[in-house]
Amino acid sequence: MSGSEDSQVRFSFQAEVIYWCGPSPFFFVAIPLREAAELRHVARAVSYGWGMIPVEARIGDVGFTTSLFPKDETYLLPVKAAVRRAAGVTAGDAILVEMTVQAVRR
Repeated sequence: MSGSEDSQVRFSFQAEVIYWCGPSPFFFVAIPLREAAELRHVARAVSYGWGMIPVEARIGDVGFTTSLFPKDETYLLPVKAAVRRAAGVTAGDAILVEMTVQAVRR
């Protein structure tokens, strides 16, 4: 994690793409526990409800905006089909994620 002059919080980590076949099948990246602990510190200031945390993320050359949501002891980063296709990733792939927590506009 790192901060900058504009008080954005940035993370870079490696994690595996997982497939969740719940009622709404989707692909996610579980945030590693160390980064999840740091996210909990900023969650109150940036969450817009239900623990959702707005982020800008990058997988390879593909940048996108989404929101993390809490799950068990961590957060999940949703990875849309368009992002997976453009980045060439699927379930089981270990990927590098760069992520910046976004301030909530109130």
